[in-house]
Order: sequence, then C-alpha cells, then structure tokens
Amino acid sequence: MSSVLVVGGTSGIGLEFARTRAGQGDDVVLTSRDTQRAEAVAKEVGARGLALDLARPLEIAAALAGMGRVDHLVIAGITRDDNKVTEYDIDAALRLVTLKLVGYTEVVHTLRGRLHEDSAIVLFGGQAKERPYPGATTVATVNAGVRGLMNSLAVELAPVRVNAVHPGVVGDSPYWQAKPEKVLAALRTETPTGRLAAMADVVDAVDFLLRNRSVNAVELTVDGGWLLG
Repeated sequence: MSSVLVVGGTSGIGLEFARTRAGQGDDVVLTSRDTQRAEAVAKEVGARGLALDLARPLEIAAALAGMGRVDHLVIAGITRDDNKVTEYDIDAALRLVTLKLVGYTEVVHTLRGRLHEDSAIVLFGGQAKERPYPGATTVATVNAGVRGLMNSLAVELAPVRVNAVHPGVVGDSPYWQAKPEKVLAALRTETPTGRLAAMADVVDAVDFLLRNRSVNAVELTVDGGWLLG
C-alpha cells in the first residue's frame, strides 16, 4: 500500500486518479480549496480530504502539517484562465502564476522532509505550452514553466523522481464535455488516432510516471498525437 497525496483531487483528472488509487487500496489524501468539498469527495472515493489553496502559498505549510510520509505526490490543481495581451487581466494572471509555479513549489518544499528515496512526484502541465490559442497567454506560459520546475526539482530532490504530464484535449473531462459536439468533432479530425484523450488515459500515464523507477525528469504528452494535426 502506498501513501498518495493528490493536490487538486476533487474534480476532473485529479479526482479520477484519486478514485483509482483508493480503489486499489492505497492510502489516499486529496485536497480542495474548500474543506467541506474535500471531505465529501474523499468520503465518496474512500480517501481522506483536506483544504489547501495553491493560490495562497503562505498557508500551504499549515494545511499540510498533518501529512505523514508521502510515497506518491500528484499536483494536479489548475484554474481556467482566458487572458490576452490585448485585454490583460493582471489579477487573473497573478493568481494562475502563483497557483501553478509558486504553489506547486511550496507544496514540494513543505513535504520535502516527508519524501524518501523511492518517492515520486508528478506535476501537471498542458499542451497550451506547445500550441497556444487566443486567450492562452498565461496558461501557455505557466505550462512551459512546469518544464523548468520539473527539471529543477529532479536535480535538487534526487533521488526522488519528478516527472510531468501534459494532457491535450481530454474529451470526457468536465471542461471539454461542456463544449459543443461540433468543437469536439473538429478536434477529433485533427488527432491522428481519431479519438480524444480520455481521463483514464491520463490516469494511466500518471501512474506509469509514478511507478516506473527509471523514468525521471520526463514530460509525457497524452494527446493522441494532436500536435501533429
């Protein structure tokens, strides 16, 4: 049995990963910004819940004070941001940059003494870093920053392994399911496999990065070859 912490584990891919690992008998802790939501979702999947806001990094150490040894750490917390240089929302940009780069780093900093030589970390990025779209000014920037953070942590925390996963369009995630079918159909035609990535595909990729002891400082793309379209 492994001890697993999923930061951002009450919705989307983070939730699916937490559900999968709890179902395998692991000791899973998942987080949400809201205490009640964290506890309710944790109860549903057979995990433990706690409140943690990545965008408030000064409070992260206190939020994680009760965590013990961590075998596998997945930092999947994100926030959606539609930001353009021509219509720049500084507050939204600051929140996302703080959440993804400072918040992710502070989680690892806080837990560094509870990691061990066989621990593994997976950070979440995204394909906007390679294929930006209108409104992705901040998203593309922070997802590219995940690469630098991954490399830095892999060096500094060695022998702890640190990898990153970059999902493309995940067709059955709540965000993409809300899109019109014609949008998804167009994206499928751009994908060599003819199908969009599913949350189960990303969960499997994350599990691989955590469990394979020779995979380190690797960015794994899960998009069905969409970037080639």
